Amino acid sequence: MFTGRPLLKGCMIMKNLFSRFLSDDRGQDLIEYALLAGFISLVAVVAITNVGTGVNQVYDNINTQVGKIPGASS
Repeated sequence: MFTGRPLLKGCMIMKNLFSRFLSDDRGQDLIEYALLAGFISLVAVVAITNVGTGVNQVYDNINTQVGKIPGASS
């Protein structure tokens, strides 16, 4: 016959476990640093890509101008 006591005990264990999980912040700093490092990396990649595109345009412009010089070979 089912009395419900094991179910009640299991619910209390899960409630205590969930409560401890919500109040525990031991790994919070590490996660924050990881997110910050990821964001900085993303910004750096975007910035370097944009700078690289700009530098490439400058060299293409120089190559075009040099190619217009009579007798120049490119």
